[in-house]
Amino acid sequence: MPYVDRQNRICGFLDIEELENCGKFLRRYFILDTQQGSLVWYMDNPQNLPVGAKHVGSLSLTYISKVSDATKQRPKAEYCFVINAGMRKYFMQANDQQDLVEWVNALNNATKITVPKSSDVVHSESQRLASNGNKKQVPYKTEIIAGVAVVTQTQKVGLRKAPNHPPYLHPRAGQDQTIIKVGYCVKQGALMKNWKRRYFVLEQNSMSYFKSDLEKEPLRIILLKEVNKVQECKHSEIMMRDNLFEVVTTSRTFYVQADSPEEMHSWIKAISGAIVAQRGPGRSAASIITIIIHNKMHLEI
Repeated sequence: MPYVDRQNRICGFLDIEELENCGKFLRRYFILDTQQGSLVWYMDNPQNLPVGAKHVGSLSLTYISKVSDATKQRPKAEYCFVINAGMRKYFMQANDQQDLVEWVNALNNATKITVPKSSDVVHSESQRLASNGNKKQVPYKTEIIAGVAVVTQTQKVGLRKAPNHPPYLHPRAGQDQTIIKVGYCVKQGALMKNWKRRYFVLEQNSMSYFKSDLEKEPLRIILLKEVNKVQECKHSEIMMRDNLFEVVTTSRTFYVQADSPEEMHSWIKAISGAIVAQRGPGRSAASIITIIIHNKMHLEI
């Protein structure tokens, strides 16, 4: 059975498939270290190995998408479970059913990315807005309108007012852009395919994501005019992620995981609404591109 050592790490013996689909399992000693964010395995308990012995394998927890029972996938391997990590599946064999359940639960809990409470998000957003490009502290108030966190100034500081905004849109500090929705989600990386928590800000013409709500510079800005569609992901079961939606642009598909089904639908609705408001009803990115190409061909003729 897995146990907790003096360093608060979960440890124990498991059998791991040497190479994916090879069917050969090797006995190894595993250490799940949530502080270091890794799962490492040794030939034996490090206490029985020479001082300074290195681990024979490791896996970053950020690459793990889901851990589940795999007895149906490996019927000949008793008490088998699988770790889905990026492009590879690691098949493990526990000592008994209870050992399997405890390891699966421990790994899923260790790789679960939590989302802050809405009150924390609202407070952090007001701090970020107040410090974003402004030397002077400006008082803000926060409200929840139609399930969306809205941050507005309580005093005028000479900002140019955008005309005819709907009641749920408010000018962003120091910019003409308006904030529609903010919050933490989990996003898949483009190259490594690992999942990381990011802070998303949906504005009138774009959606940006930051490393955290305290950062001033976004990691990326997605222009809404380049978004073809936003919808619930049809491959969520294959990707082993719940509450998953996709933002399809002309160059890339962004896979984003919300913390609940309600929050997922809220993001889809908010992004879709912003796109419609920008382009007008019935105007998708594909149709706009078609019109541009058609007009260009007409001018050439």
